[in-house]
Order: sequence, then structure tokens, then C-alpha cells
Amino acid sequence: MNLPATPQSWANRLTKILSLHQAAHGLPRFPVDVAALAQDFSRQVFPDAPITMVGGLNLSKGVEGMLMPRPGGSGEWGIIYNETIRSVGRRNFTLAHELGHYLLHRRAHPGGLECTNRNMADWDEARNKIEGEANTFASYLLMPLDDFRAQIKGRVIDIDVMTELSDRYAVSLTAAILKWMTITDKRAMIVVGKEGFIDWAWSSEPLLKSGVFYRARQSVLELPAGSLAAQEVDGDSGRHGHQHPAGVWAGSEPVREMTVFSPGNEMSISLLLYPDRAPSRWELAELEEEPTLDTFDKFMSGNAG
Repeated sequence: MNLPATPQSWANRLTKILSLHQAAHGLPRFPVDVAALAQDFSRQVFPDAPITMVGGLNLSKGVEGMLMPRPGGSGEWGIIYNETIRSVGRRNFTLAHELGHYLLHRRAHPGGLECTNRNMADWDEARNKIEGEANTFASYLLMPLDDFRAQIKGRVIDIDVMTELSDRYAVSLTAAILKWMTITDKRAMIVVGKEGFIDWAWSSEPLLKSGVFYRARQSVLELPAGSLAAQEVDGDSGRHGHQHPAGVWAGSEPVREMTVFSPGNEMSISLLLYPDRAPSRWELAELEEEPTLDTFDKFMSGNAG
């Protein structure tokens, strides 16, 4: 049997199997039971190296999950998530991420892999190949593209729509937003804040092409003082959003910000929507150009009164 070679092709193969199985047994298609899928599929396709354990352990802070070989040289594997993480969506995405590592990377990493919360947000395969591939696999498995597109067709994207999608697929709100941002033609950005600073940010391709992004991984950046995230507004105000004038967020344009906060306000997630059309360099020059006074105006203003 020819095995898939890319994250998308692995996810597509499993998606076809799931669709046939769920339809034959009259079961709901979503969300995906990753634990059952990982164990059943691995036993059939890799009987010499099956996944025989999926569960939670109290892992170090910042570690989301692990793919580990079972001790004793049995050839068996285990997928572990950090049981201190309360979010069902984060746990489910972590399981799918580690399954991606199992399918794509276990031969190159026979000692296993440990993944942090930063790894779960690293969807850029050019920057971190294996973590980007594991996230791509997880997103395609849990949120198949045809179904995802059908759910958002004709709808105005906001936090409520993203929350609905995260519930449908049992993924985190962050994962749902990132999935949308990988396929949208909108100029958008997600910004995750912690303790008053930008923890990480991701620009959609159309926004990135217009040069608007944050280098939060390379620099320490404070959340903009005028942002909803920095002001820690109440939940309703944050979800409904606010239209900021140019200068609050990155770029020289007005931005619509919608923000949600984790319990205890330990983390903020902001979805930023920029105008559909990027300003031309001439428009930017006009915005940045300070008005000048000629000599006569200066003289008259200095002698006024």
C-alpha cells in the first residue's frame, strides 16, 4: 500500500475513512474522536508500531503534548496530552497534532517528540517544518476544508462564528481562527496577548503581502495601549468588537478588533480585520505626511494676538 507523503494527503485519507465509517453506522461526522482513530488506524496500517495508549499526564507548564515510544522496546507508541489543560478543544487539537507527528515524523525521531504551546501556534512550515506539518495535518483532519468552507460561506466572520466552528470541530478558538486565516482572501491578523505583551501574532497571506505583521517572536512588544486587549474590556464589549482609527494596531489603517479573554484574563485572543483593499503607497505617503506651514503662515501665527 502506498502511504501518503504530506500532511494534507494523510489527513485526506483519514477523512475519507471517517466519512464512510460514520455514515455506515449512522454516527455524527464531527467532532473527530482522535484517540479512537489513532489507535484503530495505527493497528491496521502499522501493526509493528501501533499507538496503544492515548491519555493525559501532569506535564511541565508550557508543554501541550508528547509522542513517545513505549518503554521496553515493544515498538508501541503513546500519545500524551497535558491533563492540566482544561480546554477540550486544546486537548483535541493536541491529540491530532501528535498523531500527525506519528504519521509523518516518528521514524526520524525514534525517541519521540515533546511539543509546547508555542509549537501548537507555529503553522509556518518554512520556519519550523515538523511543527508546521503537524499543525497542518491536525487542521485538515479536524476541520476538513470542504466542510469548513461550507460552514462559513456567505457569513460575516466574527468571534461568534469562530466560536461556533470551534464547538463544531472540538478545537480551540485559536485553531478555528488560524484555519480560517489560511484560506481567507481577507486582510486579517490574530494576536495572542499575555500579561500585557504580544505573545505571538499571525497575519493572513493578503495582509502579509501588504507588509502588516508583528515580529513578536523576535521582539518584546507591548499590547497597544488603545486596544481592547490591553484595556481588558468586559466580555460582551470584546466579542462585539470596536473599530479603531489608524495608529492603534500595526499599519496605517483603521482596524476592527474583536477580543476574548481566558478565565482570569491570563490570555487574550484578538481577531483584527483590516480594510479589504490595502492603501497604495501614495495614500500611505499622504497619511504619514505632516502638514507644513509656509513662511507667511508661520509669521502670522507667531504674531497673532
